[in-house]
Amino acid sequence: MVKKVAVILAGCGVYDGSEVHEASAVLVHLSRAGAQEELYAPNIEQMHVVDHVTGQPTAEKRNVLVESGRIARGNVKDLSLLRVSELDALIVPGGFGVAKNLCSWAVNGKDCTVNQAVEDTIRAFHAAKKPIGFCCISPVLAAKILPGCEVTVGQDAECDEWPFAQTAQGIKSMGCKHVNKDVHEVHVDAKNKLVTTSAFMCKAPIHKVFDGVGEMVKEVLKLA
Repeated sequence: MVKKVAVILAGCGVYDGSEVHEASAVLVHLSRAGAQEELYAPNIEQMHVVDHVTGQPTAEKRNVLVESGRIARGNVKDLSLLRVSELDALIVPGGFGVAKNLCSWAVNGKDCTVNQAVEDTIRAFHAAKKPIGFCCISPVLAAKILPGCEVTVGQDAECDEWPFAQTAQGIKSMGCKHVNKDVHEVHVDAKNKLVTTSAFMCKAPIHKVFDGVGEMVKEVLKLA
C-alpha cells in the first residue's frame, strides 16, 4: 500500500514562510520512497512579508495558502480540508513562517499560541497514533502541543555553527526533553511517534541538511 503523507506548509520563503529547501527535500525523499504527498496550508494572512534580499519587513500583505502554492506548484489544499483518517503520517518543514504564521513563537517564545487548525491537526494525528515529522524550528509546535515529548532542534549550546541553540532552552522550559543531535541525525520519540531533525537550525552545507531531512522522512515512513 502506498503511504499517504500530509505536509503542512507555512508560506514560501525562509524569513516569512516555509524554508524552500527543506520543503523540497521532504517532497524529494517522499517521492523517492514511493510515498504520496498531500500538501496543506492554513488559509490565513501572513504575520508579515519580508524582502528576502534585504531581510526587512515590507508593507505588503500575503496569504499563507496562496504563497504555499508556489512550493506546491499549485497543488495545495486549505488545512481545514485535511482528514486524518485518509492519511498515514504528517510532516511539517521549518522556516520562520512556522514561528510566525503557524504559531507565534517568533514573538512570544514559550508563551506562544498555535494556529487552531494546526494544533487540531497535530493533536488528531497524535491521538490516532500516526507519526509526525518536524524539522528546523517546527519541533516547537510539538513541544507546545504535546508536553513531555522528546525532540531535537540540534544543539543546546550556541556557537557559530548553531546560532539558534537557545531554542532548545525554550523547549526545555515547556517541560519537554531536548536531545542534542548533529545536522545529519534525527531523534525518534517512539512513545509519541515523533521524528525530529535540526535542518537549517545548523549553519551546514545544504547537502547535509538534505540528508538529515531524508533520515527524518525515512523514520516517519517506518512508523507509518
